[in-house]
Amino acid sequence: MNCGLCGTDSGDAYLCKRDTARLAERLADLPALHDEVVYCLVPRQTGWGEIVATRAAAGPRSPLREDVLDELGSGEMAAVLHARRVDIQRVRWPQHSAPPPDGVAADCRWLAMELDWITSHYEAAGELAREVRALESRARDLVGDPVPRRKVVGTCIALTDDQGTVCGAEITHRAGESRLVCRVCHCVYEGQQDLLLLLHYQPRESA
Repeated sequence: MNCGLCGTDSGDAYLCKRDTARLAERLADLPALHDEVVYCLVPRQTGWGEIVATRAAAGPRSPLREDVLDELGSGEMAAVLHARRVDIQRVRWPQHSAPPPDGVAADCRWLAMELDWITSHYEAAGELAREVRALESRARDLVGDPVPRRKVVGTCIALTDDQGTVCGAEITHRAGESRLVCRVCHCVYEGQQDLLLLLHYQPRESA
């Protein structure tokens, strides 16, 4: 099976491990970005009564950023996320009624909790990942916050079953983070002892 987002071999999943991890990161970031979009409604360098010169008669400058107002007015982020939540629940639990709208944070949290099932059973997982990526990009454009770059620091050494299977997913780090979290199995590496163990058990090519 090929990943629904990047097209690479993803085994028996609809998303590869890398795009699953990135989707988890974006779902974690979106609620804060949405709050920042709301904050950006009021221009940071203009006042409510600033007068601007135009070819027409001068008048008070609009106190709200119209591009951000349009974004919020359409409710695109909330609508897209909730529609996906409704569809996934319909596929997984067809006997249940659709969940009521509960806000961006609640929908992101629900989607993140269901990622294992989504990547294994939801045929439209690639579409979900593509939509979430577009929402993040649009929000970051509005708030002037480019996507922080993450650096791959190794691979996860956590055991995922009683057969001794090692997770092996990439572990990434973003400047300012105090701990490392595997976005696939959610193992946390924090503190000097954990980091030394992580380094010690890295495959030779990654060490």
